[in-house]
Amino acid sequence: MILVTGATGFVGRAVTSVALRRGLRVRGATRGAPASTAVDGVEYVVGADLSHAGDWTTALKGVDAVVHAAARVHVMHDRASNPLAEFRRINVEGTVNLARQAAFSGVRRFVFISSIKVNGEQTAPNRPFRADAPALPADAYGVSKREAEIELCRVGDETGMEVVVVRPVLVYGPGVKANFAAMMRWLARGVPLPLGAIDNRRSLVAIDNLVDLVLHCVEHPHAPGQTFLVSDGEDLSTTALLRRMALAMRVTPRLIPVPSLLLHAGARVIGRQDLARRLFGSLQVDIEPTKARLGWAPVISVDDALGETARDFERQGPRQ
Repeated sequence: MILVTGATGFVGRAVTSVALRRGLRVRGATRGAPASTAVDGVEYVVGADLSHAGDWTTALKGVDAVVHAAARVHVMHDRASNPLAEFRRINVEGTVNLARQAAFSGVRRFVFISSIKVNGEQTAPNRPFRADAPALPADAYGVSKREAEIELCRVGDETGMEVVVVRPVLVYGPGVKANFAAMMRWLARGVPLPLGAIDNRRSLVAIDNLVDLVLHCVEHPHAPGQTFLVSDGEDLSTTALLRRMALAMRVTPRLIPVPSLLLHAGARVIGRQDLARRLFGSLQVDIEPTKARLGWAPVISVDDALGETARDFERQGPRQ
């Protein structure tokens, strides 16, 4: 039996669906009733409390492995008076509480979905992050994820429970929201974008590739005690991503080749250096150690994954 936390979220729901198709028994932990996001065949436990005092006894009964996908996620305009304290409350204290109860319940393996933000926010072109490089988180979310990793390793050392850490880059696929969905809306509406000459490199990961790796980590004998970076294995510039997404959507991208130096200057003027970093900067990861240790390879190509994402976007209609 696998327990998946955050089972109705973008990643958690995908993990439960694929695990079921592979014949695994799956229990999903959610804060509220799963409603339309429920996956047939999943046993749901409602009322999951991801805090230092949450009681996971019922959810953990008979569970062999935990995939911990629930978290307080990174938000662009956090209104909390102390964002780091809020991230720590859920992502560190709540995670450690769950892990200790899991170990006490006899859970064999705990797979923690962390974030590439633990490594940092940006890389020099063709100088990808590696899992064994020093952690350099730059925001409260990344700090909380790194602290959770450290505490989980401590729990594993103290209890013998096997701990695996997965650090994804930006995840996309059918049902994706936030910035990736906004990009598709821009393309669908034919919005002119000054992004036709961006020569950066960014790693992405399709939800199918992330889920396949996570389920590898649930079972593979060489996964315990390791940290794995994951991507599609093909890095794209922002310009190339927009062009290939537009091709998948069967629309013509209206990309204006504005020099990146001018775009950076404009972003500084309006105080949006964070947006500039994501659009114009590079963030690459080296997945060769992941592939070598687990005998793993991405199961879907970038273009096929973009095609699936585009078809789902078309079925749902552009979100307003």
